[in-house]
Amino acid sequence: SIATMVNIYVSRHGQDADNANGILNGHRNGPLTDLGRQQATDVAHKMLDAGFRFSTSGNDAPEGKTILSAIYSSPLVRALHTARIFADVLKDGASDEGKVELLDDLIERDFGIMAGLPTSSITAICGEDKILATDTINYFLDPEGAETFPQLIDRAKRLVTHIDELTKDLPSDSSILLVTHGDFGKMLYAAYYDILWEDVLRQFHFGNSEVLLLSKDSFSDKAHVFETQQFNA
Repeated sequence: SIATMVNIYVSRHGQDADNANGILNGHRNGPLTDLGRQQATDVAHKMLDAGFRFSTSGNDAPEGKTILSAIYSSPLVRALHTARIFADVLKDGASDEGKVELLDDLIERDFGIMAGLPTSSITAICGEDKILATDTINYFLDPEGAETFPQLIDRAKRLVTHIDELTKDLPSDSSILLVTHGDFGKMLYAAYYDILWEDVLRQFHFGNSEVLLLSKDSFSDKAHVFETQQFNA
């Protein structure tokens, strides 16, 4: 395991047009749909109701509140828009100057030749022996130009090391929020809790705007914090 001192909350972006249309997006850079903006807003308000606040002031959290000391986003617009919705809602009207910060390593998996193709084409293009099939998604393993899941695990470990550096001056019980993507979010979870990537893909769904907790004090089976009930890719 590669536990950090801070608690890391991880959200997937809200729905974008590719999600809605069953298209593999990868590094394609379309905006959120109306539903995607609503998903992000709804989950942000659930977090607000549960006592989360976004503040970079460094003040101690009031009783019963969880202060998010930083919000980091993938550079892709669907994640950045989601992160900004979270930031706006979780400031809760305060005049805090905190802004969403970009971390390149939060970007989605490079889908290689699969980007822009229908999700329904995965098996035909990649072949039965080059996919991992689950109840909700068929995952392609190594088509031309795509990052593999082991490569994503390596990127996730590098990111966690970087986050430890970025947050080293925060109190050890501090919390931050990362806004990322489906495949990379799952591999971040796998790397943090030292779980085989194949097992995570089979057992685990990470829907639009869902939130996970990565914490040295939490077990992997308790990771889902706020879930939305939908199953697009």
